Amino acid sequence: FLVIGMSHIRKYSVCVGREKGYKKTKNVKRVKAVCSKSRGGKQSQFARSIVREIMGFAPYERRVLELLKNDREKRALKFTKARIGGHRRAKRKREELMGVIKSMRHK
Repeated sequence: FLVIGMSHIRKYSVCVGREKGYKKTKNVKRVKAVCSKSRGGKQSQFARSIVREIMGFAPYERRVLELLKNDREKRALKFTKARIGGHRRAKRKREELMGVIKSMRHK
């Protein structure tokens, strides 16, 4: 009685064993440009800074700034999350506004 090892590759599909099922190639998806959207280039960052300078802050951002000035970081995060809708987005926005406060204190 001979035992044949699993080392060889089958040309057909089988219904039992480690390599059971229909053999197919992996579908490799390419990375879309949308994934790197938030970084932006120098030109888009410059445009955003100009818009921020002219337009100022949204009402909810002004309230978050007040909360951060009073050292209520957790409350600011909860409020931002409620307005923006996502935890990571809220954390990013809070960090951005904390940087604004820091720059205001240095001036």
